[in-house]
Amino acid sequence: MEKFNGKGVAIGLGAGLTWAIDTILIGYALASTTFLQFEEILLAAPLLSTFLHDAFSAFWMLILMAVRGELKSSVSKLKTKAGWWVVLAATLGGPVGMTFYVLSVQSIGASFTATISSIFPAVGAFFAFFILKDRLSLKNWAGLLMSIGFTIALSYSGNLISGTTFSIGLLFIIFCIFGWGMESVISAYGMKDDVVSPMQALFIRQFTSAIIFAVLIIPIFVGHGLTVKVASTGTFWLIGLIALFGTLSYVFYYQAIKLIGPVRAMALNISYVAWAIFLDIIFLGGDFSFRNIIFAVFIMAGAVLTVYQDQRTPSLEPRIA
Repeated sequence: MEKFNGKGVAIGLGAGLTWAIDTILIGYALASTTFLQFEEILLAAPLLSTFLHDAFSAFWMLILMAVRGELKSSVSKLKTKAGWWVVLAATLGGPVGMTFYVLSVQSIGASFTATISSIFPAVGAFFAFFILKDRLSLKNWAGLLMSIGFTIALSYSGNLISGTTFSIGLLFIIFCIFGWGMESVISAYGMKDDVVSPMQALFIRQFTSAIIFAVLIIPIFVGHGLTVKVASTGTFWLIGLIALFGTLSYVFYYQAIKLIGPVRAMALNISYVAWAIFLDIIFLGGDFSFRNIIFAVFIMAGAVLTVYQDQRTPSLEPRIA
């Protein structure tokens, strides 16, 4: 017999669905004339949009926590060790992960970067085993590897790039994978004693990411002159609305990390690749591809298989030392 944590799975899949919506809409924003004028600066559009997205998300979290009456207590969590673990997780997942992702895209292209970065849940699973004692069964590993494998197959196109550019790009993507894989593991560690709730952790995460982007990443790679230009356009407010979906996705994601552990949360979260395919076909009139549909089904199936456990296993919650 197998048991199924319905609430955790539903929330995890909700994270993937809302992130797919966020991703599709951000794609439209990046294709706007506002960002097309920055084409000569390859790093500008993705890094700037990420900064604005996280900054707006931090603003939405500020409002949400104020409405919930948890704003003061959330800020006070920064004085705790658990809060600083979340700050570290935010730094790795946001500024470090995204910056090296974009640098990798610049070096080896979007296709290779998206393909290789898809393995980050496996890296997270490796560290979760040692840090959180979160063990996966063979069936769970099969599901995780199935989901990752079909994501890679779906993302892959083109011929292998060789030489120095590829070597540097590969180094960049390794840092990206490490950052993304460790974010959920360290966040789970920070939330292990319930000193910081998932909502408070997300509040800290978004503000940490936005501040580091504003103070370090954007000034170094882009310059806030472009930030001011974008802020005077309608695209600026569009990103603000899109960030609502991103914030909701992160709310689901951090809740899933707490409920079913970081590895299973990551496995369900990468289902956004499959969700995006379905949404594109159903609502946006995208081209129907039998191959893509099959791959998307296997990605979803692998994600769900990752969260199954034997009946003898007491719970799906990570066993944190």
